Amino acid sequence: MGKKAGRSKSHLPFRLNIVFFVVFLLFAILILQLGVVQILTGQAAQDQIDRTENTTTTIPVPRGEMYDRYGRLVVNNEPLYSITYTPPKGVQPKDRLELAEKLAQYINMEYEDKLTERDLKDYYFLINEEEISKRIPEEDLEGLDNGEVYKAQIDSITEEEISSFDGDTQEIIAIKKELDQAYALAPHVVKNEGITEEEYSIVAEHLPELPGINVTADWDREYLFEDTFRSYIGNITTSDQGIPQEMEDYYMSLDYSRNDRVGISGIEEQYEEVLRGTKEKVQYTTDSDNKVVNTDVVREGSRGKDLMLSLDMELQQEVDKIVEEELVKAIEQEPAANRHMENAIVVMSDPNNGEILAISGKEYNRNRESGEEKVSNVGHQALYNAYMPGSTIKGATVLTGLNEGVIGPSTYVNDRTLRFAGSPNKSSYRSGIGNVNYYSALQQSSNVYMYFIAMWMGGHEYVDNGPLNLKSDTMQRFVYHFNQFGLGVETGIDFPYEARGFEEMDFPNPGVVLDFAIGQYSTYTAMQLNQYVSTIANGGNRVRPKLVREIHNPSSDGEGLGPLYKKYDTEVMNNLTMDKEDIQRVQEGFRAVFQPGGTANSYFSGADYQAAGKTGTAQQQKYYTQENGESVGYETLNLTMVGYAPYDNPEVAFSVIVPFTGEDSNTSINGYISRRILDAYFDLKEERAEAGIKKELTEADEE
Repeated sequence: MGKKAGRSKSHLPFRLNIVFFVVFLLFAILILQLGVVQILTGQAAQDQIDRTENTTTTIPVPRGEMYDRYGRLVVNNEPLYSITYTPPKGVQPKDRLELAEKLAQYINMEYEDKLTERDLKDYYFLINEEEISKRIPEEDLEGLDNGEVYKAQIDSITEEEISSFDGDTQEIIAIKKELDQAYALAPHVVKNEGITEEEYSIVAEHLPELPGINVTADWDREYLFEDTFRSYIGNITTSDQGIPQEMEDYYMSLDYSRNDRVGISGIEEQYEEVLRGTKEKVQYTTDSDNKVVNTDVVREGSRGKDLMLSLDMELQQEVDKIVEEELVKAIEQEPAANRHMENAIVVMSDPNNGEILAISGKEYNRNRESGEEKVSNVGHQALYNAYMPGSTIKGATVLTGLNEGVIGPSTYVNDRTLRFAGSPNKSSYRSGIGNVNYYSALQQSSNVYMYFIAMWMGGHEYVDNGPLNLKSDTMQRFVYHFNQFGLGVETGIDFPYEARGFEEMDFPNPGVVLDFAIGQYSTYTAMQLNQYVSTIANGGNRVRPKLVREIHNPSSDGEGLGPLYKKYDTEVMNNLTMDKEDIQRVQEGFRAVFQPGGTANSYFSGADYQAAGKTGTAQQQKYYTQENGESVGYETLNLTMVGYAPYDNPEVAFSVIVPFTGEDSNTSINGYISRRILDAYFDLKEERAEAGIKKELTEADEE
């Protein structure tokens, strides 16, 4: 028994040693594994714990300003108090509601006519979410995504449930609506209109309890000349409208935010790229709880560049006044005869470089309501509306005939009534003109001379009471030559839109070709007529018209124009394929129009300057749509005039269109407007010259 017990005792230490060894081995493996984790993946694990994310956003800057050609401020940025909201990532609707409730204690928010039924229902759902969520049976929600579920829940809210909100509640809803429009880490304007100093100060005082809210400076466009030239300056969106939805991809690719203000018409749209400025770029670092832990300015912002317009705003105001006065006088002195007259349009430019000096359009409001202005500003019609120009285009017709070789300087035509078999008779507006060549045909506005140019171009020899037959390409050849002047094609002006007018390219009735030659077929805009007469005035260069002369960087002190960034040089779009001598012949004919015996002499007699150009009258029906949908037309006249001055060294060109005057009217509104706008131009020039001399004398005296 003793030996057996001893053998058993001798095995116990050995087994314990095995156990201890196994335990030691397991601990060694565990320690080794911990070491591997610490050495190889410890940093990654720590990064996961301390995970941060960098997000870059941009902050808008004020737009560039606009000045006229003499440095007068036209469009400014009016400073405003602003309350903004920059939401962190992951903010929830209830967080924004709580913030809106706090903010409502410190600001007044307009809510009338701004809240939709959906806005009210969204609010009602937030404060009654648990109860509303139970309204829809779960089986009815099977297969629906989250958006469809929410819509079903919103639809379950009745009108009665949202009809009892008082003013304070609706104000909170209006504030929350603004907060909801903000994108993560991007500032959004909550309010920038009508903020009082008290509101601004109290919000600034309570910023610590208003997460994401900030008080800052904002701006709004200020138009120092009010309605003058407004239809060309254009408009920008509000921060609520933001970038146009249909162009979202385009603007977002250019680093815009959805609530950025952008130009949507006029010069604001055309020069958006330079007016927008360079937005400040900020990088936010957020932790795993979406809290901002660091902010770095990656790029400093700078406001938009400034534009120097080609406009002379002082001349523009004078032209607007003249057009309005003459339009009102013509309509109110002959209300029956001019019952269809509504508008008058003027363009003035430098014919040598295409710079637009003034551009005006006025419309008489016949059916105005109480408080509505008698006359409206419709300057955009100079680019948008096309009318038959009448005899103003006869310079292009004569040059076409000279270039085609169908007439020469000594080609004479007996101006009389022309008779064609099966067609109405054709004659000049004025009777007793007699024999005319190109010079006297322009001076006295002979239609018959232009008819013969068209017939000879078409290979037709006139026979009294005979048929009219023209070559099939006659119209196309006419159109080709007219296009060289800018008639029937876009002028190329720096503006988002312009009409081309109407011009039939297919071969029409031969009689229509004759009408085309005297401006009684195609329609053109006032801008096209201005480019046409400028091309003749400067000796044959079709120059691109422009509304902006220069782009400037912002000034360092914020006052006036800063350093020049870009200057727009004169751009010749094409040269007339016509002899210089022929162009000079038409220039002399245009000068004769304003001399004794010419159709414009009575308007410009006694002027201190010598002008050249062409008058025009065109018959054009004006159509009205009746209540039954039928269209009824009335015979009216378009009174037009184009010209330039001084005739031997042109510095200003003009075009005037007054459509739909009465056939029995005694008005000569086109002539009156033309004389007065040229007088205004040269009077201002003289006043400025005298002021410049006085200034120089004063400076010399001081020295």
